[in-house]
Amino acid sequence: MTAPVLPAPDPGRNPLRAGRRTLVVGQAGGPTPVINSSLAGVVAEAQEAGFTRILGLRYGVRGLDPLATADLTSLTPVQLDALTHTPSSALGACRHKLDAAGVATATAALQALGAGAFVYIGGNDSADTAHRIAQAAATTDDPLRVLAVPKTMDNDLPATDHCPGYGSVARFVAAATLETTLDTRAMPETYPVKILEVSGRYAGWIAAAAALARTVDPTTPHLIYVPERPFHLDGFMAAVQATLVRVGHCVVVISENLNGPDGQRLPTGAARFTDPFGHAYYPGPADMLCQTLLQAGIRARFDKPGTLQRMSAALTSPVDRDEAWRCGAAAVRAAVDGHTDAMVALLRRPAAPYYCETTLVPLTAVANSERLLPDEFITPAGNGITDAFIAYALPLIGGPLPGYFQFREP
Repeated sequence: MTAPVLPAPDPGRNPLRAGRRTLVVGQAGGPTPVINSSLAGVVAEAQEAGFTRILGLRYGVRGLDPLATADLTSLTPVQLDALTHTPSSALGACRHKLDAAGVATATAALQALGAGAFVYIGGNDSADTAHRIAQAAATTDDPLRVLAVPKTMDNDLPATDHCPGYGSVARFVAAATLETTLDTRAMPETYPVKILEVSGRYAGWIAAAAALARTVDPTTPHLIYVPERPFHLDGFMAAVQATLVRVGHCVVVISENLNGPDGQRLPTGAARFTDPFGHAYYPGPADMLCQTLLQAGIRARFDKPGTLQRMSAALTSPVDRDEAWRCGAAAVRAAVDGHTDAMVALLRRPAAPYYCETTLVPLTAVANSERLLPDEFITPAGNGITDAFIAYALPLIGGPLPGYFQFREP
């Protein structure tokens, strides 16, 4: 992956040399199993770099108005290690879109704190927030350095090989697929069809992770449906019925959002709510699909791990945790070097063994943009995932999946 060109840093804008020794850090968007590892990386590197005050915003940029912070300056190595292994957002997070007045208020609050660096850990929308604050600081010639750290488990940020958080949720989904397969195979007469509905607003990265189960059981899952392809109900029914005839049971993994051939969400109907960034949230399609199968005389059951898939500390990928920490630390080093209005990204080394270096990309390459699952990761039929995806994602989950015993008929 070729990273977008980033403007050269301005060493004269080193915040420490300008006497701005306060660093402010916040977390935003949906929590992940490793977002606190990024936070720990920020704090540890800020301590090492010489920042004398490290403040954590409570509930993201909402903590700037009115001011609500936690003092992280004196966290010990033992505390930072515990933080690194804690899921969810320790500071609290938000989905809060700043209007022009909000940007001005946030920038003024950071100036009042004497902040030399502001690090925001989040996704697409958080990158937009960081970019706007960086621009506002630049217009007043303020030395504030603004850096973003990626955290999106959906893995839909452009300009980076992948996002911290994704490797862990991918491991969770792959393990869940294996285990629901064993459950379905054990009692196929009760529920011969099992549907696992996982997260993914517009991109199918999380559903695709179910294909990693094939590294243990090459036969599962039988079908995977992602938002990047139109969902044909007749084709789905035919594929399920053919699998039942061939195998005797069928395991299906779907994204929480699927679109019909007409582009309309399934099931049809109004969104449950819309967040401040304009993202609409709809009921998932799993229930509707189970009802449709039942009407055709096929018993089916669905499971929806929901927020559990982004909170599983037990299934956190150690690779993911390490990369999240390194991204947080890299943001602080970039600020000290004079960078601003940039996001830390991961750049995969082309040769084996797997390793990602940290780099920087301009926030304009990330804000309000999404990276969909590439065509080469989706099978031509549109209901499966290719080996190319498995090669891409397998190093991210931090080691082999459980090798469950499976009795085979002679």
